[in-house]
Amino acid sequence: MVQELQPGDPRVIGPYRLLRRLGSGGMGRVYLGLSAGGRPVAVKVIRAELAADPEFRVRFRRAVAVARTVSGPFTAPVVDADVDAEVPWLATAYVAGPSLAQAVREHGPLPVESVLALAAGLAESLTVIHAAGVVHRNLKPSNVLLAGDGPQVIDFGIWRAAEAGSPGFMSPEQAEGGDVGPSSDMFSLGAVLVFAAKGQGPFGSGSTAALVYRVLHSPPDLHRVPPQVRPLVQWCLAKDPSQRPAVADFLAKADAVRSATGWLPDSVIRSFPRDPASAGTAVAAGTAAAAGTPAAAGTPAAPQPRPGQRPATKRRPFWRR
Repeated sequence: MVQELQPGDPRVIGPYRLLRRLGSGGMGRVYLGLSAGGRPVAVKVIRAELAADPEFRVRFRRAVAVARTVSGPFTAPVVDADVDAEVPWLATAYVAGPSLAQAVREHGPLPVESVLALAAGLAESLTVIHAAGVVHRNLKPSNVLLAGDGPQVIDFGIWRAAEAGSPGFMSPEQAEGGDVGPSSDMFSLGAVLVFAAKGQGPFGSGSTAALVYRVLHSPPDLHRVPPQVRPLVQWCLAKDPSQRPAVADFLAKADAVRSATGWLPDSVIRSFPRDPASAGTAVAAGTAAAAGTPAAAGTPAAPQPRPGQRPATKRRPFWRR
């Protein structure tokens, strides 16, 4: 839940003035910040005890360096970071719209057309992430933001620094502590789509131990998943990684069944806040998901290209391509 800054919160991190507290969790706390030029960003400040761990710092530094190489229309990029600060931090682009978790909690499951559009957008984001040599490792509803022009995936690869994942959305091989590759993200993609379609993940709810057991040994519960979506998620949720689709094959199949209509219900679009400076009225969005809770949403701000990166080009809405 978006909150006012508390007495112990910093007011400035790096070049960013902090306005609101957006969320907190396992890795740290996330704030809404503004640059000197008024650009809104989500600033994640790492917990002091993690910052004091030299091994964590090494992993975090590597994860941020890799994540900064990822740039695509459906990924919210890391735009700034100081991994060597006394308390490390990173800033990501601030995206308009709630997280998928927030939208489903407030408005119910998405209609089938929206789920199919979500499937295509997330698959395209994974194409970019995997092409950069990154495995997301923590794709879940609070790490998917619903912007007006398509979904935005956040925190790709960052959770590797904390060796973490989300029970109920992680793959069997990740749950067992095995090698994790792109096919693991495809399993998580299927679980996220089930959540979007029915309001609950394919392995239900409960304790971490119960969820991990179901991920490893139980078939997914696809009751109430629309028939247009069910073959896609069944493909992704195979226990054997070799039986899951490559992201390009999944994207081709998702493209073949989605419609060309607008991708979000009007009720969700109307909930988008207009002014990031008024984030006290914003809905919590997934930018804080890397900290373990949803973050706030705000007015979209196109990230400035990093050195050597081509500026983003104007694209047609992805559901009309």
